[in-house]
Amino acid sequence: MNFTDYTFKDYIQEALQELHFVKPTEVQEKLIPVVLSGRDLVGESKTGSGKTHTFLLPIFQQLEEASNNVQAVITAPSRELATQIYQAARQIAEHSKQEIRVANYVGGTDKARQIDKLTSSQPHIVIGTPGRIYDLVQSGNLEIHKAHTFVVDEADMTLDMGFLETVDKIASSLPKELQFLVFSATIPQKLQPFLKKYLSNPVMEQIKTKTVISDTIDNWLISTKGRDRNAQIYELTQLMQPYLAMIFVNTKTRADELQAYLASQGLKVAKIHGDIPPRDRKRIMNQVKNLDFEYIVATDLAARGIDIEGVSHVINDAIPQDLSFFVHRVGRTGRNGLSGTAITLYQPSDDSDIRELEKMGIKFVPKMVKNGEFQETYDRDRRANREKKQDKLDIEMIGLVKKKKKKVKPGYKKKIQWAVNEKRRKTKRAENRARGRAERKAKRQTF
Repeated sequence: MNFTDYTFKDYIQEALQELHFVKPTEVQEKLIPVVLSGRDLVGESKTGSGKTHTFLLPIFQQLEEASNNVQAVITAPSRELATQIYQAARQIAEHSKQEIRVANYVGGTDKARQIDKLTSSQPHIVIGTPGRIYDLVQSGNLEIHKAHTFVVDEADMTLDMGFLETVDKIASSLPKELQFLVFSATIPQKLQPFLKKYLSNPVMEQIKTKTVISDTIDNWLISTKGRDRNAQIYELTQLMQPYLAMIFVNTKTRADELQAYLASQGLKVAKIHGDIPPRDRKRIMNQVKNLDFEYIVATDLAARGIDIEGVSHVINDAIPQDLSFFVHRVGRTGRNGLSGTAITLYQPSDDSDIRELEKMGIKFVPKMVKNGEFQETYDRDRRANREKKQDKLDIEMIGLVKKKKKKVKPGYKKKIQWAVNEKRRKTKRAENRARGRAERKAKRQTF
């Protein structure tokens, strides 16, 4: 089905069109009707499955824009996750003719200013980290006693980070007649008491995400190795020779910085992000269509609101904070059966995110730049794979190695060493023979 099959309000449909959301993800298709029905829900799905819009779209659909009350409260365990949800909510709210107040309450922001704003009006939708939301509720400044929806996003992470007790306190401040929505990558046993306490006969859904990119796209992974990222991206541009390349960044500040640097190197490069005024944005898009630019530096939400043809290359300056954006980024190239290349820069701290993407069915080819060209390189897991291979030593080999470690006479040590080496030589010869047979067989089949 398509999003147009839902009876969403006009401004919600406009927001979806701006994002180029046509078909719902599996999570959205299965769970949006459940949320719209008013049932409590526990949705178990991996990062990048489209959970955010699964709860945001029904929240906006059920919103009473003319009301002055808080109608939905959404908690996330980190500032970054809360801000991502907030940005997605703001994108929808901006399409409404009536004002929709969406607030983001996270630690590290000006609490006094937030309190001052709350004295004049309450937000329709509250998003934030548990600690800051509860502080504002406890002080009496944030009034959530009339809310009808409570969302706990990334519940397992909330538990791991020790915030579940605070979420419990927020929940106890909400009315009894409440729709409770819990989303999590996993449902650990320690979360069960909390779920039983607040959820009434919930729908339990476990959805395995199946997300892959087109097979017309070469999806490369390149390590930054501590190098200056600006210089590395410039180096990539000198090797790519693109028809049109999009360079995705995670923040507006980074977009400004990278665009200025690449322009200073003489490249024809535009930038697109949320702070670009509509008039300038329209002018830039006309220039892009006229091929006045060869490179576009863009943030995710801004880029998803535009349709750019002829993208031959995509560079990810960094892995997106919301992994679901990765597929949309890479999918900008390799369209209509044409080939495309996607290059993602990564550092060791990104390893867990890369593994999550691989679990989603995304395959990477490790590459490096050497002697002025792209070359294949070692897989980042080569050490772990080598250790696994070593673990497969047969029993005879392990026994010989163990004997070698024992205190024995010098002459016997030499015999053990010879036996170990001989075993290795035989194993290697056997592997070489098997490889040779396979190659000869492949050649015969070819002819």
